[in-house]
Amino acid sequence: MFARTPRLTLRPAWPEDAPALTAAIADERVLRMLTRVPHPYTLADAESWIAQPRGGHDPRFVIVAHDGGEPRLIGGIGISDDEGAANLGYWLTPAAWGQGYATEAGGAVVEMARHALPIDRLEAWHFADNPASGRVLRRLGFRPTGRTLAKRSVARPEAAPSIEYTLDLVEDDRAPMPIAA
Repeated sequence: MFARTPRLTLRPAWPEDAPALTAAIADERVLRMLTRVPHPYTLADAESWIAQPRGGHDPRFVIVAHDGGEPRLIGGIGISDDEGAANLGYWLTPAAWGQGYATEAGGAVVEMARHALPIDRLEAWHFADNPASGRVLRRLGFRPTGRTLAKRSVARPEAAPSIEYTLDLVEDDRAPMPIAA
C-alpha cells in the first residue's frame, strides 16, 4: 500500500532507505517515545526492520516529505497488533515536529483503515510527557479512554505513564476507497 497527501508520500521502506531511517529515528528524543525500537538505533536495526516480511495490505510506512526541495524521510507510521487490538503508531524526526506532518499522515492512515482494511476500531496511546502526540490523536478524531497505562521504552530507565485513546471506524455509509497495492 501507498498513500499520497499534499505534502507526503507514505510507502513501504526500501533497502536504500536504511541510512535515512537510521538518521531520522536515532535521536533520543524520538526513541524515548517508542516502545519497540532498539536503543541505540543502528543501521543494522534499520536494515532488519526493512527486511521484515509484510503483506500487500500491511499498513506500515515510512513518511517521506516532498514539500520543497528533495524528498526526505521524516518518520514512520503504521497500524500494528497490540494485544489483539489494531494500534496506530507514528513518529517523526525532530526537524519535522510542529509542521502538521503527523496529523496529515495520520489522517491518510485512518482513512485507509476506515475504507480499505477490515478494522472497526483503532487504538492509540502516547506517553504523558508527550502532549503534542495527544493533540495529533484528538485532531484525528481519537478520544481518550480515561485509562492511563505504564509503558516501557528501552530509551527510558523505567516505565512511564501513557494515555490511551480509541477511534471507532464503523460508519453506516462505509464506502470502499480505491487504493494502490
